[in-house]
Amino acid sequence: MGNDGHDKKRDMTYTQNRELSWLRFDERVLAESMDESVPLFERLKFIAIFESNMREFLMVRMGGLSSLATLKRQPRDNKSGMTPSEQVAAVFSELPGLFSQAAGSLRSIESLLRAKGIERITPAELIGTERDTVRSYFNRNVQPIFSPLIIDPRHPFPNLRNGALYVVCTLASTSEDEQGLLGIIEVPTSLPRVVEVSNENGHLRYILLEDIILACLDSCFGAYAPQDSAVIRVTRNADLDPDGEGVEEDEDYRQHMKKVLKKRLRLQPVLLAIHGDLGRDAVKSIRKALHLTQQAVLSVNMPLDLGFIFSLEGKLPAAAREKLLFPPFAPQPSPMFCPGEPMREQVLGGDKLLFYPYESMNTLLDLINEAAHDDACISLRITLYRVARQSRLCESLISAAERGKEVTVLMELRARFDEENNIAWAERLEEAGCTVIYGAEGFKCHSKICQLTYHDQGRIERITLLGTGNFNEKTARLYSDFMLMTAHERIGEDANAFFRNLTLGNLHGEYRYLGVAPAGLKPLVMDGLDREIARARAGMPAHAFFKMNSLTDREVIDKIAEASRVGVRVDMIIRGISCMLPGIEGSTDNVHIRSIVGRFLEHARVYSFGEEADTVYLSSADMMTRNTEHRVEIAYPVLDPTCRAMVSDFMADQLRDNVKARELDARGRWVPVARAEDEAPFNAQEHFMTQAIERARAAEEERAQAAAEEERRTRAELLESAQPLPSTRACGISPAKGEIVQAETTIIAPAHHPAEGRFKRGWRMIVSGFKEMLS
Repeated sequence: MGNDGHDKKRDMTYTQNRELSWLRFDERVLAESMDESVPLFERLKFIAIFESNMREFLMVRMGGLSSLATLKRQPRDNKSGMTPSEQVAAVFSELPGLFSQAAGSLRSIESLLRAKGIERITPAELIGTERDTVRSYFNRNVQPIFSPLIIDPRHPFPNLRNGALYVVCTLASTSEDEQGLLGIIEVPTSLPRVVEVSNENGHLRYILLEDIILACLDSCFGAYAPQDSAVIRVTRNADLDPDGEGVEEDEDYRQHMKKVLKKRLRLQPVLLAIHGDLGRDAVKSIRKALHLTQQAVLSVNMPLDLGFIFSLEGKLPAAAREKLLFPPFAPQPSPMFCPGEPMREQVLGGDKLLFYPYESMNTLLDLINEAAHDDACISLRITLYRVARQSRLCESLISAAERGKEVTVLMELRARFDEENNIAWAERLEEAGCTVIYGAEGFKCHSKICQLTYHDQGRIERITLLGTGNFNEKTARLYSDFMLMTAHERIGEDANAFFRNLTLGNLHGEYRYLGVAPAGLKPLVMDGLDREIARARAGMPAHAFFKMNSLTDREVIDKIAEASRVGVRVDMIIRGISCMLPGIEGSTDNVHIRSIVGRFLEHARVYSFGEEADTVYLSSADMMTRNTEHRVEIAYPVLDPTCRAMVSDFMADQLRDNVKARELDARGRWVPVARAEDEAPFNAQEHFMTQAIERARAAEEERAQAAAEEERRTRAELLESAQPLPSTRACGISPAKGEIVQAETTIIAPAHHPAEGRFKRGWRMIVSGFKEMLS
């Protein structure tokens, strides 16, 4: 956990602990819920995101650290010098304050929502006939499907599933022999969490399922009378190493992963969260049964598991929706493509760059679907890490396989918390005839690459698709990412070698253009920094820019500090963890770190070197040791000048942000970006949305103008090249006598032009049609 195995003494004056840095990031997410410029319901979502982030952090990071904390000789973190025990204690000491902030923000927002007609009620707030409504719902829907448990000191404590909600209460008995009884009810997941109590006249009153159980608790335990009660949730360690779980030689890896997922539900508890009034003795009894220390018990003053908030959006009163949510935005068509023209030919004509979610992923999906039905396409190969549950991309792969094409899919089954969905898709793809392979043992395949191979007129042509984010239709509408589409021959050769190496289990292949982890990605970054260091030492302007989700790799951090010391300016936009501290005199004076948290999740990775950004790479990898040394990742160059200029503009615009951006200070805190008095507010994400709409509109207008110009030019050419045809007679009716007469007509026919546009061809066909009809 952060110890790279080196014994040499580290300079820790410009580094900080990874776990504490992550908490600062999630605090930044929570701060969005307090930003009054954000629509009210969107603010509520940010609290839910904070809570979801925190739970995943506790499962993954605290789970692993808690295990290490049991060792007699504990390794020390190479950024802070802290042992796992010290890190666990530091994190748990921060939790009460963070959750107190979240609860306060939730109360404030719910109070404002109440004035808008959206009200969450507790059992104590039920009025009039609402009590009967809730009791009726409980009797009809809830009570028939749960099984209350009564626990006494003589019986073993039940297994509490990871993340499940439980209503717990102390029970009073008439017998003196029965003391210290606990009642436990698991909140059913088969029922909706949000239950409408009333929804009339634009006013929604709803109650949570666990509160319905609490309201009806008196009828759950027979002769035993419930006393104090609460809702609890146990968070368990989810830091499982699937490869360390002993895969049998003849075992299907999918079946192995299914067993691993079941084991996750029963791993060692990390945290007990309590919402409600449960007596001290009862809490102590539960804590001891779970083998948790006092510091691992967290009392919160808000509902546990705020995921229900996202299901509320569809229930919002119509009159209030517009003001409560972000203005609707639809990803725009890329102006680099011409609708209706073959996608393959357009990519072969020059590199294209998509920018999600501002530009639509449909462009990429159309290309893959076109390839699936193109007789010239002979193979499709792709790596998949996180896949949408409803995936048009996977359906195209299935179509391609069913049409007899070679389809190879590297499906990463170890993508944490997406394992079940990936297993399901792997089975479907394999049933359709795709060749499905899995990542190498010990190395997750996190790269985002697809290659389409065509055999046309005796030649092999390759189109390579390289992304900073997943091939996922859902996240492409929420995450900010790049997708490069290129027919560059050498990149295509590298991509072909990459897939060949993957199927052979070779993780140390050689590539000319791609930087591939675990062997070749970090050296690419270090070489770029060394080049800028050499430039600075020679008295030349030197600059490096990084955009990533997290920075934890100690070697990269030290190289950036080295660059700073010799005068290289290093600008970084880091959404999440930064183990590097900027502005430390003598070490990181020239390092500037910002973070942007807004409507969309910043997810793109960019490495740029040179004062004029003459070398630009996009990548799937953050600068974390797990990515640079223990995963299969790809960094790829942006060679096309137009595409490189787009990335440069993107970097400049993100560095201009003075609304959603925060700067990291030397203490490791995110602080608002200072704005001059005469400086206008600039929100980069809003700018990108506006820019995408304007560019799409301008491209459409340009196409319309081009079509009009072609029509005008064609008309002129037709008139200039017109040739008289022999006289023909057309039939008609004599207006005077009603007799059939014949009139002479001269037809103008165009001269033949071998090369012409669709519009011209259309006109010529019309003229020819008239000629044939009248002759």
